[in-house]
Amino acid sequence: MASVGGQALIEGVMMQNGDRVAVAVRRTNDGQIVVRDLPTSKRLRKLGEIPFVRGLFRLYDMLSLGIRALNMSARIAFPDQEEEMTSGWGLVTFALAIIIAIGAFVVLPLYIVNSIPSLRTGSSIPFNLVEGAIRITFFLVYIIAISRMKDIHRVFQYHGAEHKTVYTYEAGEELTVENARKYTTLHPRCGTAFLMIVLVISILVFSLAGNPVLWLKILSRLLLLPVVAGISYEALRFSGKEYDNHWWVRMLVKPGLWLQLLTTAEPTDDMLEVAIASIKRVTEPATPPQAELAEETEES
Repeated sequence: MASVGGQALIEGVMMQNGDRVAVAVRRTNDGQIVVRDLPTSKRLRKLGEIPFVRGLFRLYDMLSLGIRALNMSARIAFPDQEEEMTSGWGLVTFALAIIIAIGAFVVLPLYIVNSIPSLRTGSSIPFNLVEGAIRITFFLVYIIAISRMKDIHRVFQYHGAEHKTVYTYEAGEELTVENARKYTTLHPRCGTAFLMIVLVISILVFSLAGNPVLWLKILSRLLLLPVVAGISYEALRFSGKEYDNHWWVRMLVKPGLWLQLLTTAEPTDDMLEVAIASIKRVTEPATPPQAELAEETEES
């Protein structure tokens, strides 16, 4: 059975099965579920097959696809809103978000630890352990803070709906709300688990850079980020495949599952209906009526 994954959106869910990607969103004005196909890019596709290189490629691919899916979900969910973000502004917003994330979760923890004399001039191992602990703390505080926002909580509910639906599909059960409802919202292949792996792997990889002056530390972190992403992606793939086969793999995955306690929430039945509509679109054979409906919806 093919590996299916997804992403929570604004009032909806994106599901991906190989090259097939679908966005399902419930419109806020009439409550109807709208399903649209989302084309995928075939550029640099061969890079996605090279171990350790494919991690960075997949990260870029998912970020690009995720932004397009979010923009599409916002347009579908709120069709009465006339204002629409252009692709140029979307790129600027994404670039600013990346800069802020690097500043908050890479540069700032590094600067704080570097201000401690005993760590600044000591071994790189305790330096990176403290730096990593601060980075993880910042990340947890950020997740807890945004989870208290009503709109973000709904996204986390759709995140839970995505996981429950994927579990139902992987179990070979009929894709119904009743079958999906019983599953957990925590999944070992989740992108949240990937973030936790990145935070842990970064401690090990950054230690290889030693303990130079501050500007060299910052430069080394930035240059080593692709290495961290590559190793982390391979670790996520391995844990996803071997999760049910080895107890020690399940133990290593636990922190990522615990983190999902913050990034997922129990969905309502109508949210499960949206997730089911999305996963059906990418797992069932396409039919001419589906194609016609997609074209009609896109024009509208």
